[in-house]
Amino acid sequence: MHHYPSMFSHPKEDSVAGFVVFLVALPLCLGIAIACGLPPVSGLIAGIVGGLVVPFISRSPLSVTGPAAGLTSIVLVEVQHLGGVNPFLTAVIIAGLLQFLLGVLRTGRFAAVVPSSVIKGMLAAIGITIILKQLPVAVGSDGGLSTMLSQHNAGAVSIALLSLAILYGWKYTPMAKIKLVSPALVVVVLASVTAALVSSNPTFALEARHFVNVPLGGAGALYSALPRPEFAAFMNPAAWMAGATIAVVASIETLLSLQAIDRLDPLKRHSPPDRELLAQGTANAVSGLLGGLPVTAVIVRSGANVNAGGRERLSALIHGLLLLGAVLLAGPLLNRIPLACLAAVLIQVGLNLCKPTLFTTQVKLGITQLLPFAITIAAVLVLDLLKGVIVGIVVGIVFVLYENSKRAVVAIKDDAGVWQMRFRRDGTFVSKPGIISTLEEVDDGETVIIDGTDEYIDHDVKEVLATFIEDAEHRNITVTVRGIDLTHAQGGGGH
Repeated sequence: MHHYPSMFSHPKEDSVAGFVVFLVALPLCLGIAIACGLPPVSGLIAGIVGGLVVPFISRSPLSVTGPAAGLTSIVLVEVQHLGGVNPFLTAVIIAGLLQFLLGVLRTGRFAAVVPSSVIKGMLAAIGITIILKQLPVAVGSDGGLSTMLSQHNAGAVSIALLSLAILYGWKYTPMAKIKLVSPALVVVVLASVTAALVSSNPTFALEARHFVNVPLGGAGALYSALPRPEFAAFMNPAAWMAGATIAVVASIETLLSLQAIDRLDPLKRHSPPDRELLAQGTANAVSGLLGGLPVTAVIVRSGANVNAGGRERLSALIHGLLLLGAVLLAGPLLNRIPLACLAAVLIQVGLNLCKPTLFTTQVKLGITQLLPFAITIAAVLVLDLLKGVIVGIVVGIVFVLYENSKRAVVAIKDDAGVWQMRFRRDGTFVSKPGIISTLEEVDDGETVIIDGTDEYIDHDVKEVLATFIEDAEHRNITVTVRGIDLTHAQGGGGH
């Protein structure tokens, strides 16, 4: 049994790390909510719930939970499909309940069966979706890509370009060495100051719709402004389908992030995946109930936690408490943040998910990795995230079956004219076409040695071999079989 130390065992290190993670998470919570078409406060609620609920259930020392860019496309589609935010929140609650059930059933280990090419394709498609959705926001347009040229604001464009310059130039500045300073937060502060400075200039002034809108007036005003789940939607099959979609994708993203963070952990600790599903399920149910976005373990926040020296779950808890304080006490400051700078932050997130090196790497890996990757991207963009991933998995399985069907048997004719046939991998039904093709190369009167020692040979293949042996008697072929029990195999079933 694993021993998990108390989350309060390293208060000094985790306090610093929690503050750093808060600085990273604040603009992301706001930006992701806006990208999803939900009130900014819904993103903050999701971040607060992720920080205050998950650490008490999870046993992952370094992962941090909050609203995820990877779910943006799902939220956009399902809010429209279900007819509004309120029934969507019910779907988030359903997703939480299903995730909790997945944890109880100990299904966390099965995330590893999703092909890496499909996962990379899913993330790349999410990145493309985020970029396409945020480009209009970055230029101050309320419409889509088609309205960017006709409806734009010079101030928003300038702020977005300045923000992207800072985000991408940050690593080249001395400030990058200071862990307490987040480039995203610097962007938010500078953009807010810039918007205030140009407010009297008619060319660059931003309108009220170009700023974040968080309810003011303390806890009471915040609570009254939060959207509520529509409990009648529990009877709607579409809400359950949406909940299942969120549960599956959120679970995959969480478990992938968990694996990545465990690799970054200096102490090389292992986070139990099933326990994490219980924690994430509880958090999603609470977030949906309170009017928040769906949450996952997020690699950006978690990576910031590792880099800032976090040691235990206390850092995630502190980040949640700081987000709560910001919502209750810093509303006027939050409402001075231009949406264009948050769009720039999200565009950088999207570009990181679909960066060119990802595509070139898949090309180098060959067609068996490139095609499932490309088909997954296309399917996600044309259909939706869950359907696209399912299409990608099916394509990936087809390629695996194709690869396993090739050359399951190595056949060499030695100097004495004897065929030496050796199974180099398990012989299953998908290998039958290749095995039959190999056996058909044997001419009448020749000698064959078939060796399946230490390999699994299923009944379908055994029937193929039994049929060949039965035919060999009439063709004067001498057959020796090693390591394969053909006692119950009947000839005639394989051809």
